[in-house]
Amino acid sequence: MLIRYGYEISITCAGPTPLVCLLGVHPERAVDVRSAEQMVTQPEVATTTYWDLYGNLCRRLVAPPGDFSLSGDGTIEDHGNPDPICWDAAEIPVADLPDDCLIYLMGSRYCETDRLSQIAWDIFEHVSPGWGRVQAICDFVNQHISFDYMSARATRTAFEAYQEGIGVCRDYAHLAIAFCRCMNIPARYVNGYLGDIGVPVLDPMDFSAWIEVYLGGRWMTFDPRNNVPRIGRIVVARGRDAVDTPLINSFGQHVLNSFRVWTYDVDNVPPSFASC
Repeated sequence: MLIRYGYEISITCAGPTPLVCLLGVHPERAVDVRSAEQMVTQPEVATTTYWDLYGNLCRRLVAPPGDFSLSGDGTIEDHGNPDPICWDAAEIPVADLPDDCLIYLMGSRYCETDRLSQIAWDIFEHVSPGWGRVQAICDFVNQHISFDYMSARATRTAFEAYQEGIGVCRDYAHLAIAFCRCMNIPARYVNGYLGDIGVPVLDPMDFSAWIEVYLGGRWMTFDPRNNVPRIGRIVVARGRDAVDTPLINSFGQHVLNSFRVWTYDVDNVPPSFASC
C-alpha cells in the first residue's frame, strides 16, 4: 500500500531561536519512499542535517522572530501487514547481548528503573521469559493507564505514570520500557507516524509513541498504548526515551500556535484528509 504522511507546525518566537527537528522519516525507510518529504519553512530559512548518536536524522535551523511554520508531506510504500507476533522469541541473557543493546538496559530521564525495579519483579517475576513476559508487561500497562489527552504533561515520568494511572502514548511507552529494563530486557522508545489504517478513526491524528524490545536476537515492535498489531508504522526517531526523540528541540522560548499531522492509506482517503 501507499501511505501519505505529513505535518504542519506553526510557532511564534520572541527572537532568533535555534531549533533541532526530528520530523523526517527514519533513513532505514529511504528505499520505500515514493514521494520524498521536503521540509518547507515560512519564512524560508537555511537548514543543515546531521546524524545523532541513535542514528536519527536531525535538521538544524534558526527560526526568526515572530510567526514561523514548518511543514512536510510525502508518500511511502508499506507492505500493509500488521506488526508481527513471535511467541517463541526468547530473552537474551545480559552477558550475551550485543554491546549496543546495553544502553537500553539502563535507567534514563523518563524511565526510572531504580524506582520501579521491585515493582516490576513483584508483578512479572513469575511470568515465563520471552515474548510472553513482554506482552504481559504491555497488557499491564495498557490496563493500568487511562488514556487522556487533557492530562498530558511533558515532564511525567514512568514512575509518575505508574502512580497516577493516567497519560498519553508516551507515558504508556515509558512505563513499559522501564518495566522491561527492570527485567533485564533491552527496550527503546520510538516516535513516528501511525495512521488509523484497518481500525476505526477515534482521535485527531498525531505523532505516536511505541516501543521496540530486543528479543530473539532482533528488535521487535510492541505498542502498550494500542496493544494490538497495527498496520503502517513509520518510524521517525528512536532513543532511550522521549528526551532523545523531540519533534522540535528549541534553544529558546517559543509558543506553539497550531499542530496538524496526517497519515493515511492513499487508496482509502478519509474525508477529513482529502484536502491535505
